[in-house]
Amino acid sequence: MPKSKRLLELMMTVNRKRRFTVRELAEEFQVSARTILRDLQELGELGVPLYSEVGPHGGYQVLKERILPPIAFTEGEAVAIFFASHALRHYKYLPFKEESLSALHKFYNYMPGDVRDRIDEMKNRIDFLTPERQAEFPYLSLLLEASTGQKVLRIDYESKGQRRERWIQPVGIYASNGLWYCPAYCFLREGFRVFRCDRIYSAGYGEPGPEALDLRQVHLGNMAAFSRPAQEEAASPVRLEVELGRGGVQACEAEVWSRQLLHIREDGTGWLEGEVPGSDLSFFARFVIGLCNEATVQEPPELKAEVKRMLAGMLAKYDEQGSRS
Repeated sequence: MPKSKRLLELMMTVNRKRRFTVRELAEEFQVSARTILRDLQELGELGVPLYSEVGPHGGYQVLKERILPPIAFTEGEAVAIFFASHALRHYKYLPFKEESLSALHKFYNYMPGDVRDRIDEMKNRIDFLTPERQAEFPYLSLLLEASTGQKVLRIDYESKGQRRERWIQPVGIYASNGLWYCPAYCFLREGFRVFRCDRIYSAGYGEPGPEALDLRQVHLGNMAAFSRPAQEEAASPVRLEVELGRGGVQACEAEVWSRQLLHIREDGTGWLEGEVPGSDLSFFARFVIGLCNEATVQEPPELKAEVKRMLAGMLAKYDEQGSRS
């Protein structure tokens, strides 16, 4: 086997094994122990983070920050990956902000000059805009770590103007319209809830806490199937039906919560239909008012009344301003 090919396969092997001895590698590659030692030294010079331990139970191990083996990309693939990462620059907070910038820098600098020129020309021709937010999201990495590790977090969370501590088990995190959200099992509500990450004032692993649930089969794509409303909400669900114009459909398509409710006709119009918690009527009223003539509430009567109440309050403010002027 040529030395270059052996080094590449050796790099892939040590990344996979994480812990190994020289004898094991020598037997696997059918070379002498001295040859393996020279190869490991070369891998270390190339940047593979190897750590050796002496003694009868010693050997080598790869440190936590492993270096992945080289991967060949076509020019089109390289440009696509660059811009996929470049699009994240509009997010001030990411669970892997520094790593993303470092990877983008490496990726760009190791490209041939003509490919870099092509990217430079395209930078001002394509973009992925997201609203700029003043909110802060300092716990994204911790929330993501807890979701992948099936861990329970204690958070200080603000909801409806009130702050209180909660125990949650995150399912994941996602970004929407410049904000970050964390769907999680809430041990206080005994059900799945979606938490706005900028309303989390502190988060950490505390003891004692509730035992973690087995949520390995629950993820962002299927969480709705596992969700159960809290008892107070389950006692008063309401049937929602809202007629939508084309503009209303487009606005709803941008909302994550609308996936289970939105229906679209061939002409681009549509409607919202389904059961929602009665406690969410104020939210839907504000949303419908924001759509103006692109939305008409059909059901329930309570939502119609809430829309009228909010509109009356808005008109009253302007009437007061008119009387003072």
